[in-house]
Amino acid sequence: MPLQNDLKLQKAAGRLAGGSALREALAAAGYLASESAALHFSGAVSDAQMERTLTANYCRTLTDPELREIGTERRGHEVWVVLAAPPVTLPGAADAASVSRRILDLVNAARAAGRRCGAKYFPPAAPLALNASLTNAALAHSREMAKSNALDHRGRDGSTPAARVERAGYGAHRIVGENIAAGAMTPAEVAAGWLDSPAHCENIMDGRFTQIGIAYAANPNTAAHMYWTQDFAAPR
Repeated sequence: MPLQNDLKLQKAAGRLAGGSALREALAAAGYLASESAALHFSGAVSDAQMERTLTANYCRTLTDPELREIGTERRGHEVWVVLAAPPVTLPGAADAASVSRRILDLVNAARAAGRRCGAKYFPPAAPLALNASLTNAALAHSREMAKSNALDHRGRDGSTPAARVERAGYGAHRIVGENIAAGAMTPAEVAAGWLDSPAHCENIMDGRFTQIGIAYAANPNTAAHMYWTQDFAAPR
């Protein structure tokens, strides 16, 4: 399909010309790309020269079907080009329940089937149930990570997952666990990432856990964009 001009990508190309990195340029222009590429070449005086340079050196990038929008900046004999996939749509607050339910379904499907997490095999386990207090703890931590642009189990106040679960009003518990992630843009992507990681997979498959809270927070001004938390627990 033909490339479409985009004003935000034009601004991003202008920032590239000013020395910014691609990710910084896209963020400053307000373009939340799911995929992007930048081209820079000099010495092209005519359109014909530009065409020869592009086809000779950048054919694979130019024909990538995911990159459907373009912005350019020309200064003298130098040209900067930004190509990107249309902006991703971050889940909003209204989608929180459906996003949590989708992840829960994927988690419980894995538990029902049994799974190998790295070198350790976990037999089928009972399904997890969503818990409001655990969800509140997960949401608070996701928001903190998004605000501070940091992926960390320890809160900025030094809190641990267990302390945050208690703070959210969960009550007495036998065991607490937490999974976090950043950068995944869909429920399926974040669930797959957790299941592919042995340590995160072990939390999901651990039969001692009976309840879960799932939440996310978005910050389009960061490189990761999305921050996710799963809090696991079992009441005493």
